[in-house]
Amino acid sequence: MKRLLLILILFVTSITNAQFSIKGTMTPPEKSDWVILYKIEGAKQKFIGNSTIKFEDVNIGGSAQKVGRFELTLPANAEKGAYRVSYRNQGAGFIDFFFNKENVEFVFNPQYPEESVLFTRSRENKVYREYLDALALTQRSIDSLQDDYIKTKSKKTRKAYKKAFNAQEDMQEVYESKSEGMLINTFIKASKSSSASSAYDDTQDYINHVIETFFDNTDFKNKTLYNSSFIVDKITNYVFYLNIAESQVLQQGLYNESMQKLMNIVKDNKIKKEVLEYLITRFTNQRNSEIVDGIFTKYYDKLPKILQDTNFKNEILGKLLASVGRIAPDFSWKEDGKDFSLSTLNDGGNYLLIFWSTQCSHCIQEIPELYNYMKKHNSTSVIAFAIEEQNSLDFDSWKKNKLYNWHNVKGTHPEFRFKNETVQKYRIDATPTYFVLNKDKKIIAVPTYFSDVKEYFDKIK
Repeated sequence: MKRLLLILILFVTSITNAQFSIKGTMTPPEKSDWVILYKIEGAKQKFIGNSTIKFEDVNIGGSAQKVGRFELTLPANAEKGAYRVSYRNQGAGFIDFFFNKENVEFVFNPQYPEESVLFTRSRENKVYREYLDALALTQRSIDSLQDDYIKTKSKKTRKAYKKAFNAQEDMQEVYESKSEGMLINTFIKASKSSSASSAYDDTQDYINHVIETFFDNTDFKNKTLYNSSFIVDKITNYVFYLNIAESQVLQQGLYNESMQKLMNIVKDNKIKKEVLEYLITRFTNQRNSEIVDGIFTKYYDKLPKILQDTNFKNEILGKLLASVGRIAPDFSWKEDGKDFSLSTLNDGGNYLLIFWSTQCSHCIQEIPELYNYMKKHNSTSVIAFAIEEQNSLDFDSWKKNKLYNWHNVKGTHPEFRFKNETVQKYRIDATPTYFVLNKDKKIIAVPTYFSDVKEYFDKIK
């Protein structure tokens, strides 16, 4: 009997030890009560599991504070690599961490996850966070001295820069040695700064150096790097944040240049496919059809046929029907018994198309302001497309009394107003949404806010 009991205890213990725990504490807690665990694989995420968030009141500094706690498990045979705990459907609602056969625990503020996360258990993650903090500190010192030297050309500053550069090199060596044999060693080596060993005299030379050396330590063929957010983050920073221009025309040129360099670096076609699909999706979300069209023509369509995803391409092009550079999708309506359509409208030098709703409180406030503002731009014809329930009584009152001289269109749907055919063609998911069209009905701008509309038309005037 005792022998059987001992065997049972050993069996239960082996089961307990055959898994690893991932524990998180949110302070303050998120409104949602769920978290999902993914394994990062390139630009995609593989679902691993999910859990609920338990809310507790804890005593911190003598006062009660609510926190949210969750726990997930990984089996003993779980793959090592980069994982993600997500707690929102959209936006920056996740924590990334490394798993290498050890329990992981962390505390964070869900409003600022990356800036606030503190790992309380997991040597891998503790060392990596230490390294990132040390790298940021040394890089700020180098950048500050570089900026100062360009302004002053001081020998003292030049020497200080050299000293800061050497300090960063020493720091890098320390952490590469400290992480030897660990999963994070690959990421520490790939994160090594490409700062110049001596300060530049000219700002443009410095900027050129940063751009030219940005991917020097990034091995796109390294599977450990690839199966993490590292390469995606690197690409995002390079394409969308490092290459910035003041005008839209110059910005488009920089996007094209950065894409060209990136494609020259990424040689493996499978990786190139995933990189391209990621960037195409990002530019599609910006409604930047010009860049998306260029990426398809120059790069994606030249991949081996077996790697091209026709469904993906068709879906993207469908999303870009209403984007800058495209002819605005046509629709028809009646005014005072007469038939109108967008494509044949000819009463403006250009057009402002607004999707709004009488059920949108923000619209109720903003549309009258816009109406008064557009009186100063009488060469622009305004089409106000109201997304309404079929039995809405407010629309007629608005078009007669408040939006006189505008073209007023009512869009409905028997099930849900946002399922209206025109609304879906324009991919409207929030109101108000604005489109500026030229006289040929080509979309030339998609302002985000009323202030953007004003800025656009003030520049025209």
